[in-house]
Amino acid sequence: MSRPLPAVQLRVPTDEDAVAWHRIFDDPEVMEFHGGKAAELSLYEELTARQRRHDAERGFCFWTMLDEDGRVIGFTGAQPWPHETFGPVGEIEIGWRLARGAWGKGYATSAARTTLERVRAAGVERVVAMVNARNERSIAVIRRLGMELAETFTTPASEQQGYCFRLELSSP
Repeated sequence: MSRPLPAVQLRVPTDEDAVAWHRIFDDPEVMEFHGGKAAELSLYEELTARQRRHDAERGFCFWTMLDEDGRVIGFTGAQPWPHETFGPVGEIEIGWRLARGAWGKGYATSAARTTLERVRAAGVERVVAMVNARNERSIAVIRRLGMELAETFTTPASEQQGYCFRLELSSP
């Protein structure tokens, strides 16, 4: 029996969200597949500024995710694949990262479904999700979205195995 997904709110990231992201991602479990530790605050400040530009220019970004009580619990959304040396260059990547306390409650799936609706409405025809092959939680969300494995790769920096999943989006 499946339970109903929680309501999540998504908003374009604010300057204050950079501080919130830095704080909630300062957890080795959360960052296990992202280098093991939170980045410096300046990286999150740059990331939130870039996401505001993406939203203004494209109609989508990595949005700040809020729970039912309005607390920041992470981010989700879509952006152009940020690397030029490997991966799906030129494609739109969807993704999410949540605070440890928000895991296992359906927030990622709920927010990812909203992301798919928004990018489809913005005219995106296909999305990818890049994930570490050991990240079973994210792979489970990806499968719930109906994405299909497109390729296996090795990341240049960490030399770990990863997967690229794809999903063709139909018209709204």
